[in-house]
Amino acid sequence: MKIMREQDVWSKSSYSATSNACVEVAVTSQSVGVRDTKDREGGALTFDPRRWSDFLGMLGRS
Repeated sequence: MKIMREQDVWSKSSYSATSNACVEVAVTSQSVGVRDTKDREGGALTFDPRRWSDFLGMLGRS
């Protein structure tokens, strides 16, 4: 399991505007991290980049 670091570039959706009620995503060559904007110290879920791509593809089909 890859541990996401604070220096990884975290981004949140432009749809969230100034709200902190969203998630942030960090993409590296080895993993994709997802964390809660309200609890950045609470850790992150990590995904294999291929699995993340599959997940996003499934969202586009709904």
